[in-house]
Amino acid sequence: MADPYFTLGIAKSASEAEIKSAYRKLAKELHPDKNKDNPKASEKFSDVTKAYDLLSDKTKRGQFDRGEIDAEGNPAMPFGYGGGGFRGDPRGQASGFGGEGADFGGIFDELFGGRGGGGGGPFGGFGGRSAPPQKGANVSYRLGVSFVDAATQAPQRITLADGGTIDLKLPAGVETGTQMRLAGKGQPGPGGHGDGIVTISVRDHPFYVREGANIRLDLPVTLNEAVQGAKIKVPTVDGPVMLSIPAGSTSGRVMRLKGKGFSQKGGDRGDQLVRLVVDLPVDDAALTEFVGAWTDARPVRADLGV
Repeated sequence: MADPYFTLGIAKSASEAEIKSAYRKLAKELHPDKNKDNPKASEKFSDVTKAYDLLSDKTKRGQFDRGEIDAEGNPAMPFGYGGGGFRGDPRGQASGFGGEGADFGGIFDELFGGRGGGGGGPFGGFGGRSAPPQKGANVSYRLGVSFVDAATQAPQRITLADGGTIDLKLPAGVETGTQMRLAGKGQPGPGGHGDGIVTISVRDHPFYVREGANIRLDLPVTLNEAVQGAKIKVPTVDGPVMLSIPAGSTSGRVMRLKGKGFSQKGGDRGDQLVRLVVDLPVDDAALTEFVGAWTDARPVRADLGV
């Protein structure tokens, strides 16, 4: 394989982000699924993946930059080893460098795991374990979820990059920014597929407002309902329910519907907080006549100091 920097088209000073960006761009262009009629693209894809595998590993990259390993990840041969560059003896001594003896046993131990180039060393070319194949890149998805679906954890269907679909169960406590991992739903690679990363965005609702695990609702009521009391239908994320309004209720009174809020990680659900808002009719002659003959003399603003 050629120089990994050249293969990825980057400078030796490239940052980790630049390395990853270059790999993603080339992998996308050369992926075998997009080049079924071009066998050379598959070879280039393999070279690009190997180059990224080496340069994305800080240890391997450092070894390569120092000349300790080659582009394949194999140890570089010191001083022409194996090519007759020096005369060795059975004790690991070598001569031929100005007549002075030099002990290369330590060098070989470091390179080949103390086995003189035999098996078990850290390098695949000498019987040891090589780094595991690199998985494919992760694929990011964004999923918009309705307010009601998020509160009730309604199943969601998402279309994947390969055109397939998958049904998701929303996690308890889901909110905008929550991420879900889909194992094996990313790009293919020598070590298997990467993952799909789904980021959730919960849409606003026309009349519900989220407050932690609770849901707040301003509920309009008529003057008759507020004064005399009534049983009225109230919307919730689970569907309408009946709510008893006590007689003499004023605007701002808050009533609680247990378990009608968002699902929580502990398994419970929050509540729905219903704030009553007395809605008066405009230009109602009968109401105007009634109020004109009736006065409420209570100091209702006394607590405000006025």
